[in-house]
Amino acid sequence: MSLSERAAELDALDPLAGKRAEFDLDPELSYLDGNSLGAPPRVVAERVADVVRRQWGGRLIRSWGEGWWEAPERIGDRIAPLVGAAPGQLVVGDSTSVNLFKVLAAAVRLRPGRDEILVDGNTFPTDGYVAEGVAGLTGHTVRRVPAGELAGAVTERTAVALVNHVDYVTGALHDLPSITAALHRSGALAVWDLCHSVGAVPSYLDEAGVDLAVGCTYKFLNGGPGSPAFVYVARKWQDDFAQPLPGWAGHREPFAMSADYTGGQGITKVRTGTPDILSMLALDAALDVWETGTLAEVRRKALALGDFFLSCLDELVPGVRVLTPRDHARGNQISVAWPDAERATAALIDRGVIGDFRPPNVMRFGLAAMYTRYSDVLRAAEGLRELTR
Repeated sequence: MSLSERAAELDALDPLAGKRAEFDLDPELSYLDGNSLGAPPRVVAERVADVVRRQWGGRLIRSWGEGWWEAPERIGDRIAPLVGAAPGQLVVGDSTSVNLFKVLAAAVRLRPGRDEILVDGNTFPTDGYVAEGVAGLTGHTVRRVPAGELAGAVTERTAVALVNHVDYVTGALHDLPSITAALHRSGALAVWDLCHSVGAVPSYLDEAGVDLAVGCTYKFLNGGPGSPAFVYVARKWQDDFAQPLPGWAGHREPFAMSADYTGGQGITKVRTGTPDILSMLALDAALDVWETGTLAEVRRKALALGDFFLSCLDELVPGVRVLTPRDHARGNQISVAWPDAERATAALIDRGVIGDFRPPNVMRFGLAAMYTRYSDVLRAAEGLRELTR
């Protein structure tokens, strides 16, 4: 059976094939960049129009008391099952960078007497920037260690370790439960960056005993460009969580306009400023695609897509250097090293295959299982073959 026949057969048998119709995607495009920006679910445009015309335009300021104000916690509870968390432990708002600052600054306060922050050595750049910023304000030092070596690197000096669940360049999946357990054995806290795993890879935060986590919502959750991030604070730490960016939205009585700050109950204290309602309610609409289908189904298909992509590469582009683990210790992307990768990525885009480039020589292909087809990954492999001629 040829690769094209195999792709057609897999697409015909795909239990998630119907989900693609829920997204506003050009059928002629092979969109393989959902690990940077998810495709828009069709329901979003209609829902946002309602927010603008009826809620903002008709109800005006009354809408704050008709659901807007509670949206960060409500939408956090919608995301919670996708990261293995019970309700009341996630809140949506601000950016990933701002939320990282909050949780790292709070984490070092929870471990007084320890002066070190460990950071995943291949972390997404903003994580390192924020860690250095927190360290400069608190007197801590930052030590960068490859994620696979963190378990052996933690010492009695370590207050917290910041780790990416999925490596943003290679797509390697790090062992969240075992790294968390190793940190806890040495008395350190675990902060996880879930940006490249939420909506793609199960994380089981509660079961693994994770302390704090952050994640964005514009990749595999399809919340839209710049959609608000989220924070997870395990229930056991909520009473002691000291908000380093206290703002009126996290106040226990935000509309009392008190001169003194008293943090809200539970996860609400993690809020800082006024919620970005248009982006937040666009995300709320995007999450409707999870009302049917499960993360387990998405993960199974994404792994199968990756396996098929690897077989296509092996046959069509023999010798290509794949950076992503060939076993299933990977997120929902395949990354390859390629000479002049930036030019090659642009050439594929001209052919209707949209992936992305990471310097110096990496081409990344995201496998968003709700809308990526087996024919899409075959088309990407065929495009790479054309570039070698």
